[in-house]
Amino acid sequence: MKVKIFIIITLSFFVLISCEHDNYDAPNAILSGKVVYEGEAVGVRTNGTQLELWQDGYELYSKIPVHIAQDGTYSASLFAGQYKLVRLAGAPWESQSNDTIFIDVKGNTNLDVHVNPYFIIKNETFSVNQGSITTTFDVEKIVSTAKIHSVNLYLSKSILTDNIKYDEVEELDVSKWDVDKKGTIVAKIPDNLKNAGYIFARIGVRSTSSSEYIFTPVAKIEL
Repeated sequence: MKVKIFIIITLSFFVLISCEHDNYDAPNAILSGKVVYEGEAVGVRTNGTQLELWQDGYELYSKIPVHIAQDGTYSASLFAGQYKLVRLAGAPWESQSNDTIFIDVKGNTNLDVHVNPYFIIKNETFSVNQGSITTTFDVEKIVSTAKIHSVNLYLSKSILTDNIKYDEVEELDVSKWDVDKKGTIVAKIPDNLKNAGYIFARIGVRSTSSSEYIFTPVAKIEL
């Protein structure tokens, strides 16, 4: 009889705890936006570079990681309140003297995060010829002291394309290239993609100051 009573009390305890847990309010606000340079979204590796959110005044004071999608957009479900948004070091853009942004999140709040990339790629073109893809592009140095580590063309069967997720990569020999001149890369189309009808392509540039690349938007190329 004592055992039965103990079991009933134990079950009742867990039911009460479960009900208390279910009574917590769900996040009621969304913070979203883009990481931008001169008003244009900056392309990155999906979930490679992050932002962080912090909220003071709570017992559990810990970071809220905010992942950046490859098109430079981000979104986080939060409780309404005041937050500190931090631009982390190690990104493909220059660290700033004050990398913390204070923001009041209410309802659907939009915030574009301005950054200063080491380099950007513009005026990219893609063409298909005899089983290969040729790209031409311009690289612009944004940070005067920046030095190029590598410039690569990535090909993939997936729209999620970057320096980690790809089927083929071709590197530009930066030791023999002047950054002030137009760049050209020719890459063979992988055998497993030749009959796919299309392929996704993306160019990335990396500075010696970071392990992350800045990318062009993903291009869908008809074969």
